[in-house]
Amino acid sequence: MAKILAIESSCDETAVAIIDNGNLLCNVISTQIEVHAKYGGVMPEIASRLHCENIGVVIKEALEKSNTKLEDIDAFAVTRGPGLIGALHVGLQAAKTLAMLYKKPLIPVHHLAGHIYANEYVDEFNFPLLAVVVSGGNTEFVIMKDHLNFEVVASTRDDAIGECYDKVARVLGLPYPGGIPIDRLAKEGKHTYQLPTPLKGEDTLDLSFSGLKTNIINLVHHLEQKGEKVNVPDMCKSFQDVAVGLVIDRTIKVVKKYNVKEVILAGGVSANSYLRSEIVDKLKPLNVKINIPPLWCTTDNAAMIAKVAEKLYERKMFASLDLGVDPNWEISDYDKY
Repeated sequence: MAKILAIESSCDETAVAIIDNGNLLCNVISTQIEVHAKYGGVMPEIASRLHCENIGVVIKEALEKSNTKLEDIDAFAVTRGPGLIGALHVGLQAAKTLAMLYKKPLIPVHHLAGHIYANEYVDEFNFPLLAVVVSGGNTEFVIMKDHLNFEVVASTRDDAIGECYDKVARVLGLPYPGGIPIDRLAKEGKHTYQLPTPLKGEDTLDLSFSGLKTNIINLVHHLEQKGEKVNVPDMCKSFQDVAVGLVIDRTIKVVKKYNVKEVILAGGVSANSYLRSEIVDKLKPLNVKINIPPLWCTTDNAAMIAKVAEKLYERKMFASLDLGVDPNWEISDYDKY
C-alpha cells in the first residue's frame, strides 16, 4: 500500500484527496455549482478557468488537512476521463507536474471506476457484482467479476438519466441541478400525467431517456399554449416514476441474467432518494446484497479516485508523462492509455 494524492477535475468540482494504506486522510472539494446554476448547466470554458484558479488552493488545503508534505506522497493519481476535455486537462497537468517534480508514479484513473469504487468506503465487494452507474453524463450497467474487471452489458441509447433530470427541471422552471428539486417535489405530487415508458415491449437491457424528456417538454408547451398551468409536483412524480422505474426494471433483468451476488449504485443520481429506496425494495425478492454509497461520495470527489488508485498502484499500472486526457474513455478500456 502507499500514500497517494488523487486529483479529480472532470466537470465542475475541483477535488483533491490523500489516502494512506486504505485510510482516507482528507477529501477536499471546491464546487462550481453556484456559478453554473445561472446558465442552467455546466459551461465548459468557465469550468476550465475555475479549475485553474482552484487547483493550487485545493491541493494546499488537502496537504494541510492531512498534515502531509508532497515529499511524502508515493504516487499521484488523476482522473483522465471521461469528462469535459478542458477541465480534465487542468487536473492532468497538475498531476503530471507533481509526478515529474517529485519523481513519483503517475496513475490515470477512469472517472466511472471511481464512482463504482466509492462504494468500497461502505463495504468490500462481493463478486460477481453489478454496478448501476447513473449520472449526468453516463447511464450504464457494468458487470464486475473481479477487481478492475469492467464489462458494460447495457447503457442508454441517448441521454443519460441525470441529463434528462436537468432538462426536465429546466422546462418546469426548477433550478440546476435538476435532480434535487425534482426528487423533493415528487414526494408532494401524484402520478397524474400519462408519460411514455421508453423501449416498452422491446427485448433489451438498454435504456433510453430522450423520448421521455421530449414528451414532457412538448406536453408542458402544449399546456402553456392552452393557458393551462402545469402541476409541477405531479409532473415531477410522474416523470420520476417512469425514469427510475426503467432503471429498476433493467436492473432486475441484468441481475437475473448474470446471476450477480451484489448490486452497487454509483454516480451522482445515486443520491436520488426514490432510486435508493426503490432499488432496495424491488430487489429484495432477488436475495442480492445492495450497496448504496454514502451521500458524501455520490457527487464528484477525489476520494473515489484515490480508492481506485490504490488498486492500480498495487498492480504498478503507471503512465508516462506524455499521457493525454480522453474525454470519451470507455471503462472497459481503463487499462489502455
